[in-house]
Amino acid sequence: MSEEKKKKSLIDELIYDNPVFGLYLGICSCLAVTTTITNALGMGVAVIAVLVLSNILVSLVAPLTPDEIHIPVYIAIIASLVTIVGMVMQAYTPSLYDALGAFIDLIVVNCIILGRAEAFASKNGIAASARDGLMMGLAYTLSVFAMAFIRQILGTGVLALKNPLTDTTLFSLRLLPVGFDIPIFTTPTGAFLVFAILAAAVTAYKNSKDAKAAAAEKARKAAEAKEKAAKAAAAKAAAAAKKAAAAQAEPAKEA
Repeated sequence: MSEEKKKKSLIDELIYDNPVFGLYLGICSCLAVTTTITNALGMGVAVIAVLVLSNILVSLVAPLTPDEIHIPVYIAIIASLVTIVGMVMQAYTPSLYDALGAFIDLIVVNCIILGRAEAFASKNGIAASARDGLMMGLAYTLSVFAMAFIRQILGTGVLALKNPLTDTTLFSLRLLPVGFDIPIFTTPTGAFLVFAILAAAVTAYKNSKDAKAAAAEKARKAAEAKEKAAKAAAAKAAAAAKKAAAAQAEPAKEA
């Protein structure tokens, strides 16, 4: 882990390394399952589970796997984990499983999962790989939750969350008056609009932070150059004073 990454706050890490709005991975499921925050959180938890477990297993088997077959091996691991997660969801949260549909199975080919296995877990230890999977999963969950939050409020006027285990409503709040909702946000068109707005906001935030960091670095270098010039001038003045003192001492010696 680089020093630069260690210095980032949790929020900055989730935003700079965001797989959806930063790397534009896993967009298909984001657009499809973000009609409600219940679906978004369910999908996020499933992705976190698969990411963490797959990263751990890939980190363990990577040193033993020949380069020629490492991709099929990683896919087999991910597919097995997705199957287990899908079976657990089907058994304990059937309504959520039905709502997410084929997108649970499509976690197997989610670029985030395989990408982290190949780019990070295969080259790092178990603890670092588990943390990477957790952070990427949280960043994905944050992304789908943000999209679902906006779409559900603007599209229906109501913010509601269901218990996936019992299918009972935990809370339901009407935030927009009846008739002021915008149904287009419940459609794929609305999903693209929300994605574009959030992606632009994340890019603007990153550009602003990068500009501030660049300005701070420029100021630091200018201060270092000024300090170096001041030290050089002081050294030059000291040398000149020493030379003048030596010149004055020479006649005194001759006398």
